Amino acid sequence: MILFLKNLLFTVVVPGFVAGWVPLHWFERHPRWPEQWQWQHWAGAAVLAVGLAIYLHCVWLFATRGHGTPAPIDPPKKLVQRGLYRWMRNPMYVGVLTIVAGEAVFFWSIHISVYLFCLGCCFHIWVLLYEEPALDYSFGAMYTDYRREVPRWWPRRPTPPI
Repeated sequence: MILFLKNLLFTVVVPGFVAGWVPLHWFERHPRWPEQWQWQHWAGAAVLAVGLAIYLHCVWLFATRGHGTPAPIDPPKKLVQRGLYRWMRNPMYVGVLTIVAGEAVFFWSIHISVYLFCLGCCFHIWVLLYEEPALDYSFGAMYTDYRREVPRWWPRRPTPPI
């Protein structure tokens, strides 16, 4: 139960801020709910829902398989290599980026689109400078093998075990 609460707190504070508050209050200062939904509203809502599903799936795996949270101060105790993590190493970041992309489409906002690009660059730098070295330190050869087999950002069909 404590692990569930820690994951919920992290989700509300970090992705809630990065994918919710920042784009809707800094970059789209007066977002309005449309009276009549057009194609971009349906498309944006669908993209956002896919991103939310990806993110929640990853948090679930971190809690149930990794016995931890996405927070750097309480990372998973075990290397998560199941679910979407078999297809790419960073699906949680992709989920958050997909949520922001859905918002950009929904509001048809160039400002949120620019934020999306900058956020993707920040995620990439974070992964390169902090996350990958930390995972290498924590999991050693297991992470090295995982890194060799699974791409960082672009999904690839997992190779079947021999």
